[in-house]
Parts: sequence; C-alpha cells; structure tokens
Amino acid sequence: MVVTWRAVALAAVGVVAVLLVPVPGTVLVWAIAVAVTCAVDAALAAPPRLVAVQRSVPASVRLTEQTRSVLTVTNTSARRLRALVRDAWPPSAGAQVNRHAVDLPAGESRRVVTVLVPSRRGDRPADLVTVRSFGPLGLAARQASVPAPAALRVLPEFASRRHLPSRLVRLREIDGGAAVQVRGQGTEFDSLREYVMGDDVRSIDWRASARRSEVVVRTWRPERDRRVLLVVDTSRTSAARIGDAPRLDASIEAALLLAALASRAGDRVELVAYDRRVRARVAGAQGPRLLPALADALAPLEPALVETDWPAVVALVRARLSQRSLVVLLSALEPATVESGLLGVIGQLTGDHQVVLASVRDPEVDALRAGRDSASEVFDAAAAERAELERAAAAVRLRQRGAEVVDAPPDEIAPRLADTYLALKAAGRL
Repeated sequence: MVVTWRAVALAAVGVVAVLLVPVPGTVLVWAIAVAVTCAVDAALAAPPRLVAVQRSVPASVRLTEQTRSVLTVTNTSARRLRALVRDAWPPSAGAQVNRHAVDLPAGESRRVVTVLVPSRRGDRPADLVTVRSFGPLGLAARQASVPAPAALRVLPEFASRRHLPSRLVRLREIDGGAAVQVRGQGTEFDSLREYVMGDDVRSIDWRASARRSEVVVRTWRPERDRRVLLVVDTSRTSAARIGDAPRLDASIEAALLLAALASRAGDRVELVAYDRRVRARVAGAQGPRLLPALADALAPLEPALVETDWPAVVALVRARLSQRSLVVLLSALEPATVESGLLGVIGQLTGDHQVVLASVRDPEVDALRAGRDSASEVFDAAAAERAELERAAAAVRLRQRGAEVVDAPPDEIAPRLADTYLALKAAGRL
C-alpha cells in the first residue's frame, strides 16, 4: 500500500482533534482511524494486476531524433481505475514525461504517449510498466509492475550526410557529368574530342588525328562497379573517448558517408566490423537498400576490450575480394598498435588492393601541444608533441608500404575520407 499526500493531510488534522479533545489516547485513536480509512480506500481501488498494458514503439529511430512510445491501458476489472502509469525506459532512451494519469471505467481502454529522444546508439529495451491504482478517496493506492515487452533500435545519427551534396557534385565532375573527364590507370575509354592546351599528350589518338586532319584526344571516365570493402575496427582502441563519444562512433559516421558516396558512384559496397571475430556484416545490399542495411547493422556495435587480429583481417579480405578493390580500414593510428599488428600485414593487402587507413585523432592532444602558460602545460605539450611525432612516423611507415592514411578529428574524418575516395577515383587508382 502506498499513501498519498491526502493521507498525510488527514493525519495532520488530528492536531486539531488533540487541541479540541485533550484527553489521553486521542492521538492513538486518530492514528488508528486514519490507518483504517487508508486501508479501506486502498482495498476499494481497482486491482493493478488486472490492468492490461500493451506497448507500441517504432522498430528504429535515428540518434537524437524524436519518436513515441504508445501504451494502451485497458481496465479489465469491475471497478473504476484511477491510476498513475509509469512508462519506464533506460535513461539513454531519453523519455521526456513518462508518468501519465488515467481515469478509466471498467472495461475501457486508453492510450498514453511517452516522447523519446535517444541520446545513445544501440538497442534500448523497455522496462516494466508500473501501475499505481488509487482508491476513491485518493488516500492510498495499490501498485504493481507489469511486463510490456518492447525494444527500440537507435540508429547512428549520420550527421555527416550534410557533406554528401558537395561530394556528389565533385563525383559528377569526375564521372563526366559536368564535362570534366580524366585519364588514369583503371579508367575506361569514353569518347574523342579536339585537343586543347593543357591536355595530357598521352591522351592523343594519333590514328584518329590523322583521319581528321586535326589533333584529337581520348576522354576517359572512371570505371564503375568497383568493389569497396569497409572494415570497422571494434577492438579496444575504438573504445577511447574522443570528445563526448567513443572513437567507434566517428568511424561509423565516416563509413556511412563513404558508403553513400561510393554507392552513388556505382561501386559495390560491403562492410564488416571485426576485432577477433565478425561483429557485423553487410554484403549484397545496393542502391536505396544499402544505407538502411548499414545503419541497422552498425547500430548495436559496441567496442570489445581485445586486440585486433590483423592476420585474420587479411584472411577475411582475401576471402571476400578476388579482384583489385578499395579496402578502407577504419581503425586507430596508435603507434604501438600499428607496430605490433597492422604494420606486419599491411603489405599483404596493398599488394592486391588499394588500402586506406582512416583514423580519428583526439583534438585535445592538439590543444595540449599549444599550451605554454605554465611548467605543467609545457610538460604536457612536450608529451603531446612526442605522441604526435610517433603517430606521424607510423603514418609514414604505412605510406611506404603503399597505404593511404587519413588522420583527422571526429568532425572532419568523414569528409576527409570521402575526399580521399574522390581523389583516388579521379586519379584512376580504383
């Protein structure tokens, strides 16, 4: 039994009774009367366990977007239900107002809505629904928690999609949509046009020029239907917090933007999340089905506190790709990790594929490098500078083995990776 403020007020009225009838036992009699009244009031309340509750939520919602949890409350008892219903969710689900007052006659139903604004990616299971049923006088209530199973999948925010329009313009230029065509290894012949100053002389078609009595050049367009494999590292390095979120979240944003761009370019995109085993995989999805499939697969990913098995990653890439492709490793450019794992096997990948390592750097390290106001800040700056030199050395070693390295803060890693893809596309290296 739960007492309300009305029961407390009724008990306080006993002070007046003591003043009016100052005899021994008045307080005890009044307390007993209040307790009995509350017990009778609670007994007359509708049984909370006879309240049927159904919860309805959308299958998924993007991070920071608003959605609704709808509870259908049905009074199956023979008494009128006066209740407070609590729709319980984990804090990261972002329930705004989850307590709802209902007044239902016997046999009737009513819907109550809880607004959710999730603040964290992943699966958010709902908790129990608590029904507190009050008596006719509102002095006391009976309470019970009933199950109403539901789960909300919170997809990645994909805030980097704001960079997509500008990259699509560049893609159309590279692809010939804006009359800008390039030549390079791995491109296919498109058409002939008259030579103009600045054209690459290697593009001159001498036979066609002889037939036309004018110098003409071949134009080329990048090949389409290439393979792009995104490997998202979910090992312990992905758990490091960069700003307010783990490094993994920034890697997911970069993967989504690159996948959207490569799909528009006509390339086939696959994704695998890996540390010592496959955590997520998307293959075979194309066109408008690709991004929803990627978002759904990446949503429940969480970092695992293990080291990445890089030889297994190489074996996985070789099993998935039989021709030259673009392999994007979304991992951390941590010197110790690179030296002990990735550096020993990167040559096996770059020999068969174009490899890009995309790493999220911590802006706080850059801020520490600039501190000079006190002795402690100078020491911090020296440590940060040394760490930066070690990262730069690791990047140089990777580039010497044929890999491209993209190292940028969380807000810049997605557009920088997209720009690297476009540069490779323009140079005919895909």
